Amino acid sequence: MGDRAATASVVWDSALLGYDLGGDHPFNPIRLELTMRLARALGVLDGVDPLAPEAAGDDDLARAHEVSYVAAVREAPMASWDVGHGLGTADNPVFDQMHAASALVVGGTLAAARRIASGEVDRAVSIAGGLHHAMRDHAAGFCVYNDCAVAISWLLDNGFDRVAYLDVDVHHGDGVQAAFYDDPRVLTVSLHQHPATLWPGTGFVTELGGRGAQGTSVNVPLPPGTRDPAWLRAFHATVPALLAAFQPQVLVTQCGVDTHEEDPLADLSLSVDGHRETYRALRDLATRYAGGKWLATGGGGYQLLRVVPRSWTHLIATVLDRDVPVETLVPAEWTAAVRTVAPNATLPVAMGDGRDPSFEPWGGGLDEAVDTVVRDVRRAVFPLHGLDPDDPRD
Repeated sequence: MGDRAATASVVWDSALLGYDLGGDHPFNPIRLELTMRLARALGVLDGVDPLAPEAAGDDDLARAHEVSYVAAVREAPMASWDVGHGLGTADNPVFDQMHAASALVVGGTLAAARRIASGEVDRAVSIAGGLHHAMRDHAAGFCVYNDCAVAISWLLDNGFDRVAYLDVDVHHGDGVQAAFYDDPRVLTVSLHQHPATLWPGTGFVTELGGRGAQGTSVNVPLPPGTRDPAWLRAFHATVPALLAAFQPQVLVTQCGVDTHEEDPLADLSLSVDGHRETYRALRDLATRYAGGKWLATGGGGYQLLRVVPRSWTHLIATVLDRDVPVETLVPAEWTAAVRTVAPNATLPVAMGDGRDPSFEPWGGGLDEAVDTVVRDVRRAVFPLHGLDPDDPRD
């Protein structure tokens, strides 16, 4: 298993399951519970003492949110009127202890950031985090507070002046992009399903950053149906060169797994095998371009039993350098536990989907739909970083 656990933290406390939007809402905390149970059953967490977070205070929430919005979140469960701020909608229903639960998620990602900044660890993972849609004054897309934006703001005030944020969720990382759109110290890169075909309808190639920060907002909008090889080709044709040019001191990633072909809310066609390859690539990029410093968060993912637990177990394992081979069988004890809540579900047998995620690197041609996206992104962004958009070596 190696001894990587000594230099990596896993943020977890069962209190994080309190971020529960209720009823039949797709953002169900059981996905977190089943992930941690699977990681334990496989031995991924052997000898790892999870880092239990404390709720973020108002000063830290104010890094990303208006004071009036935080007050509205705090009061919403007791209010008998329309509280506004995107609260009380189908996407963002009001729930008991909403402020406390949301602030604890932020506290988890902040705890990860603090561990990295202190030098105690190089890497940390908070699967409960990744609430990338929350805006300065309103909730959006199942997200009440934006833990990613708070943590990046904190890092900028605590020894870091170049932060790269990389978002591989199927939805555009709009809240984080908005928070740092005019800040040249933060490079935000989002690979997502094309906004013409999926909420929130933002994340076009032309969104490049504000005045003084042109080129620090990067969007890679992918066509519906994109599979592992094409997704990974787009990733490797855009992200490594930009990180090499930007030279971040830390890599913050949002690792939503709603890109999977079985996810009920979107239309990309990735596999768990592809997700695992992505995490391995993120680890390598952090090592090469960010001094080894990597803060990983969760995010979206709505195939609660078959996909999220396996994919995020791979994420945790990758952060810990305890990679799990895709042919590893899913432990019988985990399957039995899931059967108690979903007796009729068809559950996975192995830790992969039997897919081959290998890909042909981008060579400048336009053989597939994804190559047109790559060309457009590179031509829009690369010159702003002194890179040649038409040279595959860049």
